[in-house]
Amino acid sequence: MAKRWYVVHAYSGYEKQVMRSLQDRVALHGMEEFFGEILVPTEEVVEIRNGQKRKSERKFFPGYVLVQMEMNDDSWHLIKDTPRVMGFIGGTADKPAPITEKEADAILQRVHEGVDKPRPKTLFEPGEMVRVIEGPFADFNGVVEVVNYEKSRLHVAVMIFGRSTPVELDFAQVEKA
Repeated sequence: MAKRWYVVHAYSGYEKQVMRSLQDRVALHGMEEFFGEILVPTEEVVEIRNGQKRKSERKFFPGYVLVQMEMNDDSWHLIKDTPRVMGFIGGTADKPAPITEKEADAILQRVHEGVDKPRPKTLFEPGEMVRVIEGPFADFNGVVEVVNYEKSRLHVAVMIFGRSTPVELDFAQVEKA
């Protein structure tokens, strides 16, 4: 039988701990042939705190752990008896259903993209009001016209002396109004 991806429901905030516990239990019980990857889907995000760029991890699906496994009674019990695991998602309690290969590939692709290019924690949209917090236009309000996520820059229309003036700013220089 081939290994399929299953979604395990864990206590929120304990996903990494559940992942490590599962890996340890698989090794302890010598069931490596029934299990593949065990992972918590995360992506790197960039946030600005106190003027400093910081990278942090954000979970796509808080409270869930993805497990690649061959479903049988032993592997089912190994997962269910792990501390801080509430059960499987999908199917019935006794016979959980795996996610489709397409869904698994989409999640894995998103995980790999998140490592390659971190996303900003704050997302901006054209037409949104923002407040400039640093630079020559500090304390001015403006409307977002263009968002460039690759360069982390915004084109903002700022009202100066009653006229709308286009200004290019870094994500760190603005906050949502």
